[in-house]
Amino acid sequence: MNIDLRFINRSNDCGNSEVVLFQREVVPEFDELAVAWRVIRYCGRDCIHPFVYSTDVDIALGDDHGNFSPRVPAPNGSRLVIDSHPGGRPRLAGSTSDAPLSDIEVVNQLGRGAVNVHAFLAGRLMAVKSAVAPGQKAVFRFSPVLWIGVGSQIEEGRALSSAVMSSANTPIELVGIASADIVMTGGGGGERAQPFRFELESVVRR
Repeated sequence: MNIDLRFINRSNDCGNSEVVLFQREVVPEFDELAVAWRVIRYCGRDCIHPFVYSTDVDIALGDDHGNFSPRVPAPNGSRLVIDSHPGGRPRLAGSTSDAPLSDIEVVNQLGRGAVNVHAFLAGRLMAVKSAVAPGQKAVFRFSPVLWIGVGSQIEEGRALSSAVMSSANTPIELVGIASADIVMTGGGGGERAQPFRFELESVVRR
């Protein structure tokens, strides 16, 4: 299911800051940093940046060389299995419905070798579980909530620093929403500077 969103800059920043959107980890088994799902740059005052948030998740395996396996759709409640391709490389096998309804589980059934498991939303990397060893499983749980904030030197698809995560503390609740505007206000310099604020406007519900 897709949710149509528009970021609108009504701040005094004039497009100098980077706006990052991401999801916070809700499954604490792995100590992973959040990933910058989308970074909005150079969006001037009163300018609009449209994008789509999807509740559909794809899973892929990745290595330290930037290679990825084909992506496999993984609805909530599915369990994927990692086994060996006839050529010897790890692969994602078919899914079952044995996971808790709100979770996506990826089980490493290889005889040896840890793997990195990547989750994509709307074609963009949202979360990574690194070094999942044989016999272990990566668990993803996504709720329709985006966190948004302002930072600098943020790379899309890369882990966020703890400083960015602590400052990006505004949740955008998307439950039951078909489309909406995310409006940024505040900013500026000197004594008149205000904290950045993000609010939903023009909300259309399903």
